[in-house]
Amino acid sequence: MTEHPTSHEGRQPFAARPQERTRPRHEAPQAPAATPVPPAPPGPGTAASTRGGAPGSGSAAVAAPAAAASPHGGGAVPGCRCGHVPDTAAARTASGIGHPDGVAAPGRGYGQGTAAARAAVPAQADGSGGGTVAASAGGLGGVPAQAGHGMQEPVGTARREGDRLRFVGAATRRIARGIDLDEIVLGLCRATVPTFSDAILVYLRDPLPVGDERPVDPFVLRLRRTDRLRLTEDDSELGLSTAGPDEDLDLGPASDLCEVRPGGALAEVLRGVRPVFGDSAAARAALPELLGEGRFVPSGHRVILAPLRGRRRVIGAAVFLRRPDRPAFEPNDLLVAAQLATHTALGIDKAVLYGREAYIADELQRTMLPENLPQPTGVKLASRYLPAAETARVGGDWYDAIPLPGSRVALVVGDVMGHSMTSAAIMGQLRTTAQTLAGLDLPPQEVLHHLDEQAQRLGENRMATCLYAVYDPVAHRITIANAGHPPPILLHLGGRAEVLRVPPGAPIGVGGVDFEAVELDAPAGATLLLYTDGLVESRLRDVWTGIEQLRERLAATAQLTGPDHSPPLEALCDDVLDMLGPGDRDDDIALLAARFDGIAPSDVAYWFLEPEEQAPGRARRLARRALARWDLEELTDSVELLVSEVVTNAVRYAERPVTLRLLRTDVLRCEVGDDSPQLPRQRRARDTDEGGRGLFLVNRLARRWGATRLSTGKVVWFELPTRV
Repeated sequence: MTEHPTSHEGRQPFAARPQERTRPRHEAPQAPAATPVPPAPPGPGTAASTRGGAPGSGSAAVAAPAAAASPHGGGAVPGCRCGHVPDTAAARTASGIGHPDGVAAPGRGYGQGTAAARAAVPAQADGSGGGTVAASAGGLGGVPAQAGHGMQEPVGTARREGDRLRFVGAATRRIARGIDLDEIVLGLCRATVPTFSDAILVYLRDPLPVGDERPVDPFVLRLRRTDRLRLTEDDSELGLSTAGPDEDLDLGPASDLCEVRPGGALAEVLRGVRPVFGDSAAARAALPELLGEGRFVPSGHRVILAPLRGRRRVIGAAVFLRRPDRPAFEPNDLLVAAQLATHTALGIDKAVLYGREAYIADELQRTMLPENLPQPTGVKLASRYLPAAETARVGGDWYDAIPLPGSRVALVVGDVMGHSMTSAAIMGQLRTTAQTLAGLDLPPQEVLHHLDEQAQRLGENRMATCLYAVYDPVAHRITIANAGHPPPILLHLGGRAEVLRVPPGAPIGVGGVDFEAVELDAPAGATLLLYTDGLVESRLRDVWTGIEQLRERLAATAQLTGPDHSPPLEALCDDVLDMLGPGDRDDDIALLAARFDGIAPSDVAYWFLEPEEQAPGRARRLARRALARWDLEELTDSVELLVSEVVTNAVRYAERPVTLRLLRTDVLRCEVGDDSPQLPRQRRARDTDEGGRGLFLVNRLARRWGATRLSTGKVVWFELPTRV
């Protein structure tokens, strides 16, 4: 069946085209009709015959005068007898044509426009109501169409089906635009209300299974979202009530939770997957179970219950409702509901999988980076991390601060090639390796060498840049080794920002390259800024231009706080990130800022003790004098006892002189070092044991204590509060 266009501008009507009929030679010519009808004068609006009919047939004779009387060349307007539907704004609005999404006007539904358009065509004298349209549509196939009222139905049916297709296309596009669960469910509600239904309830499984996960029992549906067409301001909230067929839907609150009973009516409908009308036997038993007892729906085909089936299982249900003043749902509307339910369910499945992937990526990145930075003695730290995109919060950039023996701290920043899940996994392995190597108290260049070997063991093309620095607050010095990373910037107390000259080195993973370390001054009050190339390099600028801009930004920020004060670290990090423009986020960014406070020489006491029996007594006397000089006599008893126990253990195993150092900061820290690599272990001594109680006393009296293995031995330390 072919539907003719409603406008014929620039083309000759089909009925006015000359038609020839080839007769077999043996066929005799037809006899003229008893009452001949004079032919219509030729013109652009003349309809000589229906398609496939002979010239001069009765249908053509009736249609020709009406077509000839039409002044618009084959098209028709209200009042004309040609029967064509006018291509006007009112007709397009009524039929849904011209709607922004290709659906019917809100509040009418896509099935109502056809009737409105047919009502706009006046009936002919014989009651046919548009015989030319009927003849043109129904006359295909060589059989002359008969004028009559029923001849408009094929055109109306085709138009309704076209409206349905346009609505389904627009609705599925809107649903597909959602990226998370709420957006997809909202897209379904906004696409169907009020075009397809006056109200909708969307139930989803709680909890939603992810991928191939086995769903939990029992099967529970939770009301995720509701929407309705509000006609008056005092309409109640969405739900269902006992409205009759001639009343409006006064929708009361529906049940939020529904437990699907195995083998029940609702379970059977959900297992069948296909949408059903609300007045079907299955739906009449299933809807009270879903909506709650005592709630009913209107009679007739005014409710559709559509299961939402994802890739592997039913994950919910949608209920579409129409008011009694709207046309009831038709059988083809079940196909529309099935399409909407399928697209929604598949979108929800993908959204749940995407949410799980984003959660895993977030957790992976969070565990790869330090949750909280330590607060070592003599240095303050602040950090920032920005992913390359909000939708992919993983990357290969990392930073770390690792406390070392002797109140030192290792500052690390690195960047693995790429910003994917693989890059994040490699970053985690390299960061763990760096922490292990730092615990061995290896020099910075040795740490980078072992990281290079580890990257080669991880596989080919495992490239990364890294900068490893060790700060000593007592010596006010910093030792730095670089593996292809951008150089750090040192912001002095007076406001001068300096790009440190550090040998660049080769990236980690190249192999066969030696790394070089340099030792630089780290004056008190200075701030060291370590960063990854995502901060200074983008498509709009090269890396050295970005480094210069960063240096100028740090200098300008320091000028605001004055020459005698350092800018606050947290505010400094935020100000540095503000220099990023809209097009500068091509890569993830890691930022680590360290403020060097140092430890004054007057707050440090350091001695060497020979490994002999008199060493513990001498250690007690030296510690007593230092505490008296610092006005900490209240700690004398505890410090003497703990120093005596730790030095005694060191002397027992040491072969070289034992070191004893006291540091006064916000706490009192005592460090005892020897050349034995064996770390002490706390154990519970029996009543008959003569030893094994030293570390027990240290654990009970000290605020914190620990032991660290060095390349030359070990260090045992403990801390006491300076105010008791």
